[in-house]
Amino acid sequence: MHTFSNKEQSEEIVVPVTAIKTTTQRKGFLRAFTALRHRNFSLFWWGQLISLIGTWMQSIGQSWLVLQLTHSALLLGVIGALQFLPVLLFAVFGGVLADKLPKRRVLLFTQSFAMLQAVILWLLVFTGSVQLWHVMILATLLGTTNALDMPTRQAFVVEMVGREDLPNAVALNSSIFNMARIVGPGIGGLIIASLGIAPLFLMNAISFIPVIIGLTLIDITRLHATSRIGHVQQKTWQSLREGMHYIRVTPSVLLIIAVIGVVSLFGINFNVVLPLFATDVLHVGAEGFGFISAAFGVGSLISALWLAWGNKRPSIGPLLLWAIVFCIAEAVFAISHLYSISLLLIAAVGFAQIAFSAMSNTALQTVTPDHLRGRVMSVYMVVFAGSTPIGNLFTGILAHFFGASIALLSGAGLSLIAAISGWILRKPAEKSVAESTILTAHE
Repeated sequence: MHTFSNKEQSEEIVVPVTAIKTTTQRKGFLRAFTALRHRNFSLFWWGQLISLIGTWMQSIGQSWLVLQLTHSALLLGVIGALQFLPVLLFAVFGGVLADKLPKRRVLLFTQSFAMLQAVILWLLVFTGSVQLWHVMILATLLGTTNALDMPTRQAFVVEMVGREDLPNAVALNSSIFNMARIVGPGIGGLIIASLGIAPLFLMNAISFIPVIIGLTLIDITRLHATSRIGHVQQKTWQSLREGMHYIRVTPSVLLIIAVIGVVSLFGINFNVVLPLFATDVLHVGAEGFGFISAAFGVGSLISALWLAWGNKRPSIGPLLLWAIVFCIAEAVFAISHLYSISLLLIAAVGFAQIAFSAMSNTALQTVTPDHLRGRVMSVYMVVFAGSTPIGNLFTGILAHFFGASIALLSGAGLSLIAAISGWILRKPAEKSVAESTILTAHE
């Protein structure tokens, strides 16, 4: 699944008593995989696991390809911006379509189209005819595809597992994302060294096959939520306006999106300066950079598994506390000059980031009515992933003029202000969560 980058509500679900007992009886480590008892989600999850490894392999292959073609760090940034900019511009319209159309059918289209793009890129590289403009166009098309795919996929999870197992499902999705982030680049690096770049794009194209097969095998009669026909008849702008109005008048949704928007814009862009920390601040070189990246991935993976094991209902207070922890850990990492301490700190950053973002994702999907979920999650993806080009630019400019430490410290400081402000203003949002529980129970 091409995404780079995210509920339990006892009063708003209708689940057989036997299913509830099965959940509560699960003990030990297996408790972290509760959502996989849903056949539809299991098909979807295993397909994602394979595809995400392919996605990360293509990611490093694309970066290596651009450097080979141009030897320009600036153009490398441009390619990254082209891949994320469509999410910023068009994801809200993707959310409208996600609420209007059957989500499984939309995902079959987006995943098939993304596989076609990978095949084209492989053919261009394999035949030796690839040029920079090819990569730029394909990156833009992939970003446009993601603008529809990302909000649809986020909103589809609750339809597969229901609200009872939604926290577990979101955390499991985070776990495979971070597992793939650790495994994919490692495999990709070995393949580049032994076989070159072209096989990475072919293997990524092949990795879409399990996802497409899984989506095809999903039993639509066992989905937990469907869109209302009355809302399907709305015009696009009416649907978009309805979604924006819901966000504006629902304190919990507005607070979460506002806080995660600021933190994503200023705080979750440290990957831009991590190479500089390895070379200029900690002086550990390429090998040290690899360990720093791995430490972040390990922290993220542990966090995702911990959340999956807990499978707790969403709450505003804990997610804001984890946002504050994230900001503090990032700020301390920014000023650390001890390599061993920095590894622990970046692992803590990864842990807190996943805890904050996964809890936010869960809370939004839980409180939002079924017929609005695609639009709300599209706004979430805009502020969470669509802000990447702007955030990277902000962090990169500060690092260029003032150094990596100041750039990261500034972003952490601005994010901490947003997180603390959210904590101070959280009371109406907490009340909104309770009210939304009752309202969505009658969906």
